[in-house]
Amino acid sequence: MTDPNRRRFLTQTVVAATATSAAGGTLAVTAGPAQAHARSAGSGFGPVTVGESDPRYEDLVLRGKNRRFTTRPESFQVVTTTDQVVRVVQNAVRARKRVVARSGGHCFENFVGGSGAEVVIDLAEMDTVRYDADRRAFEVGAGAQLADVYRTLYYGWGVTVPGGASATVAFGGHVVGGGFGQLSRRHGISSDHLYAVEVVVVDRAGHARAVVATREADDPHRELWWAHTGGGGGNFGIITRYWFRSPGATGNDPGRLLPRPPGSVLASTVMFPREGLDKAAFRTLVRNHGRWHEEHSGPDSPYRGLFSGLVLLGNQHQDDQGMAAIAFTHLDATLPGAEKLLQDHIDALTDGVGAEPYVLPTEQLPWFSSVEMLAANQDAEQGRQKIKSAYLRRAYDDAQIDVLFERLTGLDHSHDTASVSLQGYGGRANLPESGDTATAQRDSVIRALYMNTWQDPEKDGDNVDWMRRLYADVYAGTGGVPVPGGQGDGCFLNFPDIDTADPEWNTSGVPWHQLYYKDNYRRLQAVKTAYDPRDIFHHALSIRPAGD
Repeated sequence: MTDPNRRRFLTQTVVAATATSAAGGTLAVTAGPAQAHARSAGSGFGPVTVGESDPRYEDLVLRGKNRRFTTRPESFQVVTTTDQVVRVVQNAVRARKRVVARSGGHCFENFVGGSGAEVVIDLAEMDTVRYDADRRAFEVGAGAQLADVYRTLYYGWGVTVPGGASATVAFGGHVVGGGFGQLSRRHGISSDHLYAVEVVVVDRAGHARAVVATREADDPHRELWWAHTGGGGGNFGIITRYWFRSPGATGNDPGRLLPRPPGSVLASTVMFPREGLDKAAFRTLVRNHGRWHEEHSGPDSPYRGLFSGLVLLGNQHQDDQGMAAIAFTHLDATLPGAEKLLQDHIDALTDGVGAEPYVLPTEQLPWFSSVEMLAANQDAEQGRQKIKSAYLRRAYDDAQIDVLFERLTGLDHSHDTASVSLQGYGGRANLPESGDTATAQRDSVIRALYMNTWQDPEKDGDNVDWMRRLYADVYAGTGGVPVPGGQGDGCFLNFPDIDTADPEWNTSGVPWHQLYYKDNYRRLQAVKTAYDPRDIFHHALSIRPAGD
């Protein structure tokens, strides 16, 4: 069944429900047209000290995605250059003040404000996007937002970095967590294309300095580069700049040094009404989606140009739109037989479900228009949130699917919205070996993202508990978490969840760091010890120095 009038519902709901799908969160502001920034590394104002009496202070306090958490330090330091970051860090260390950096404010746990921060370095103005001919790589400032970066790279050189969808996520925290998005099944994750990173670190004597680490084999700081290909933010120092060039890229033509996105994309949406999607139909739908990805997620699959998600929507007390699930798909329209590939995918998804879906007309969009569409829809979600994640090596079993059905269709909650988004993974995101980069999850086929949103602070406890119990019940067979090596493969670093370190919610006996880093953790500890021996940079789930 097709129903074009459902498109408005999709715009308001579907991608908002997947607001955490690939980008590490969204800011509750709709991004305007992206600008091509070219500020040099040595220019600009600052550092600007903004204290509590300054009228700009409250704006900086509210620069964050998750409204459960606010950051109220003694001062914000707005910076525009690496030298300024070094100076601010040095002054904070000398004064024995807790210093924390923020690039986009999209962390879903309270890692900035909750760590006793006295000085917060705001990197938002460090938003350079330019080609660096000396390094044959594209320089991107830590504060540059995804939409700005994509627009500048694409219109300037016809290339891109395969990252997330939200317009307002900043590169600083996104890349170091292994950013994933629309093009990652074809081109890998964003950190797979990282050539170099500039980090402000503090040595054992308390001296702050900037270090540029590259992937060159003879670089003495290569291990610091490696740690930033998935080691997570707030662990080793403060990232100020990245440089991107794809492994194996040769020559001096900037247009050949990063992936080139497809010229156009086929965008498809299939919507499943709550009425008619009973437990058996729901089970068939989720099973179909999972098994399809088990079969079509190899690095050379003809479907590596497909990015899809099945969004399972929670029942709402008010204004429920009557949709239980929405499947969205973006497929490279330039592939041979692209329309048939897409239809075969939809047929496999809906096979045997029984409940008649609404199938919106397929659209063929220019690539960047498809990026803008995803971003505009995703960035609508706002409020107080709890989020969890899981990598899946295999589809959920029937018992797990039944838990999702019972909890998402029930009304024993006080949140505004809830969703479980099952995003297609794999393809060439699985091509590197687990230790080639710090991103350890390299044989998963789905990434599951759990999120609920509400507005009333007095309902924080109830809504956090609801999400905790849902997740614990789904993973009841493995101690409440997706233990690596079986059906699951741990958790996604860009959606940190402090419950993984809480024995009340993680009864698996598997430590939190194994869920995020697997066997890469010891190597990351060695990097931590070498570059942050005083543990200046830390948070609730940070890498501990070796010996801790």
